[in-house]
Order: sequence, then C-alpha cells, then structure tokens
Amino acid sequence: MSQQNPICIDLDIPSQPGFRKFISSWLYRDAGLTFVVDPGPLSTIPHLLNELSRLGVEQLDYILLTHIHIDHAGGAGALLAAYPQAQVICHPEGIRHLIAPEKLWQGTLKVLGSLAEAYGEIVAVPAERISFREGVGSCRVWQTPGHAPHHLSFQFGDLLFAGEVAGVHYPLESGIFMRPATPPRFILEVAQESLAKMIALNPQRLIFAHYGLVEGAGKYLRIASEQLNLWVRGVAATALIAPQEREETLIVWLQTHDDYYRNIDQLPEDIQARERYFLGNSLRGMIEYVDGLTEAERKNLTDS
Repeated sequence: MSQQNPICIDLDIPSQPGFRKFISSWLYRDAGLTFVVDPGPLSTIPHLLNELSRLGVEQLDYILLTHIHIDHAGGAGALLAAYPQAQVICHPEGIRHLIAPEKLWQGTLKVLGSLAEAYGEIVAVPAERISFREGVGSCRVWQTPGHAPHHLSFQFGDLLFAGEVAGVHYPLESGIFMRPATPPRFILEVAQESLAKMIALNPQRLIFAHYGLVEGAGKYLRIASEQLNLWVRGVAATALIAPQEREETLIVWLQTHDDYYRNIDQLPEDIQARERYFLGNSLRGMIEYVDGLTEAERKNLTDS
C-alpha cells in the first residue's frame, strides 16, 4: 500500500456542536482499484464530492459500508448518482434496508430526532447496485456483528477498516481515549467473537470509523475486548441503582475503573459533550443485555 493510501476525508457537521473529527470517509486508490469506505450521511455528500473532485477521483469502483447506520451509509445512494459505475458492498442483513430505506429512516428519526434531520434522509440504493461479497480485489470482507448485526470490517493488507467493531476512539497527544459503541440490541458474546476474529488476523494498522488511523492495531483491539467485559461488569454492579440515577452512577464507576475512558477529561469540551450524548445509547444497550441475564449470571459478572 502506498504512503498516500488511505486518505481520510473529514465529514464535519458545523451545525452540530462537537461534530468534528468524528465522521469520516476513507479513500483508497491505486492503478487497479478505487473505493470509498463509509460515505457518511446525506448532508455531507456535497463536501465529500468536492474532496473527491479535488483529489482527482473520476471513477469509483466500490463504496464499502461498514454498516448501514445513517452517519455511515445514509448518503450512499447520493454518491452513487455521481459515480454511476460504482457498486455498494454491504452486509447481507443490511441490503434490503438500503434498497427501501423508509423503515430505517423512521427508526433513525425515533432514536436521534433532530440529529437525524441534521444528517439528512437516507437515500435509496438501486437493488442492482448493492451486494455482499467476501472479497473486493485483494480486500477481504469480514462479517463482524456486535455494534450492529449488519456490521462488516474490511482487511486490506496490514490495514483493517474496523468501523465500530472496536468502539470509539479520539486521538490524544498522550494516552488513549476509547469507549465501547454498544447500542441496543447488544449481545456481549457476539461482539467478543467479532473482536477475537479481528485480533486473529493480526492487522498492523486500524481505522476507527470514529475516529482515526492508529498503529499497533492488536493493542487497540485487545483494549476494546477488555473494555466490553469491564463495562458489562460495571452495568451489573449498578443493577440495583434507581433507573433515573443509574447512568450517572455508571459514569462515575467507569471513570474510576477504566483507564482509557477516564481520559475523556482530555477531550475538548464540545467533544466531551458529544461523547456524553452518545454514551447514553451505548449504556442502554449494555443495560438491556445485563438486565436480561439471570441473577446468577449477573453475580458471576460482578465476582469476576
């Protein structure tokens, strides 16, 4: 892979406080293959198109979707209109939702409200232009459910486009900030299986959809696995807290026990606020998972 690959294209949303260094699309190109990973929501497609034009991209072969959430895939149909030869690669469970996205859009509106409107509606993808494949050229395609049941990761040489399989990351001058991304419906065993599969690939570099490229991919994947277990233990430890107080209690627990999440204090204030907004959704996924366990299973978590 050349030193110019891949290229990060930030898809900031200035109307939303803290929405910088958060959503990004990644361009890879060589003599035989050009693709974009996660084109982002509809509202950022004009900026993406301007950047692709500035970079001299006249043809796209593929648009690779790590998953179909609106901030990753909402604008895929609009990008296709500008690149009529491109094909979308998507998890088989996500294809039907992008061909007919009304249900997906309504569900997104229900969960995200005004933020969904800032992202823009989800554009339909023509059925003949979307499919699932296990490989795209020399790029391996892996099914990695966990963050979402329709999640994929893409392995290109020593580089892993990991979407949110390892959660969320923010680059710091020193230390590491990471947290799980576990919206409902979250199943710990499924997420851990996907992480184990990616660790076994032994990638050297990893791209977090949120956010950035890091060296030493295995270290970050192992941190993600450890965080999942730790956070689930924290959720189990606070199971008896009153519902209206549980999230704040959990946040204090995490800042006490998680060396990586504790570094949230190093983030700029607007990005801290953004992280707190999304944290609630991840904790809800974990709370639903833990509350569905038997009392004995929850006790095993807290005793571990």
